[in-house]
Amino acid sequence: MDDSDGTDDPGDPDEADETGRTGDSDDPDETEGLTYAETGVDIEASEAATAALVGAVGEFEGDYAGLVEVGDRYLALATDGVGTKLLVAEALDDYSTIGIDCLAMNVNDLVAAGVTPVAFVDYLAVETPDDATAEAVGEGLSAGADRASVELVGGETAVMPEVIRGLDLAGACVGLATETELFDGTAREGDALVGLPSSGIHSNGLTLAREAVTRNFDYTDPFPYDDDRTVGEVLLEPTRIYREALEPLHAAETHAAAHVTGGGWTNLSRMGEFRYVVDDPF
Repeated sequence: MDDSDGTDDPGDPDEADETGRTGDSDDPDETEGLTYAETGVDIEASEAATAALVGAVGEFEGDYAGLVEVGDRYLALATDGVGTKLLVAEALDDYSTIGIDCLAMNVNDLVAAGVTPVAFVDYLAVETPDDATAEAVGEGLSAGADRASVELVGGETAVMPEVIRGLDLAGACVGLATETELFDGTAREGDALVGLPSSGIHSNGLTLAREAVTRNFDYTDPFPYDDDRTVGEVLLEPTRIYREALEPLHAAETHAAAHVTGGGWTNLSRMGEFRYVVDDPF
């Protein structure tokens, strides 16, 4: 699954100004070689912090979802958030689709493990409560649940002006699978590697993307490759939910799937120590 860049995303820091350009140059080459370090993200420090947390609580079974054996089935849990895509929504005052992103980030982790998603809960933390924003977020969550065929079974809204600037949206999804339904997560030599298209940048890599585009554009500028949409609208395109696309894989001899989020294509390494050769990209 192609999802641009956070299953275990070390985090995207907030930035102070998302309404206009961050640079005066209109030269696209200015963004060449742009790195996370230039946007204030220290990948090594984030990975070290994650390793410290895992070391304190212990290793988990499963790459994309935590698994607990319950009778003859496995209960699977995944949790994730929308990340700094929220800053684009804030800049455009458009929160209508971030709920879909929240569902997608969690559901896609489960289906990458061969799990059938069942139910979802959300966590919305805000600096200041706002009826219109809450309604838009809720409508997006409902739309995402419909697309993913899961039940919304609850959630939590926290008002924390001393902790939160703007808002943060995350959630957790629970699913079920039998042992035979779970992908074992290990590719074999000779396996076909099939990539599924994304709907856009999805909900990861937004810190880098925002820095790149705002050096040369405003969010309200026409998108260079689609005059019918603005740069901001393209960045806010909801994350694709892959449940329906992956369900037929249970009838095939599917060994593993990679949710291409945090770490990008390095997620393929979770499927085993292989060198991948693309000899027929179409």
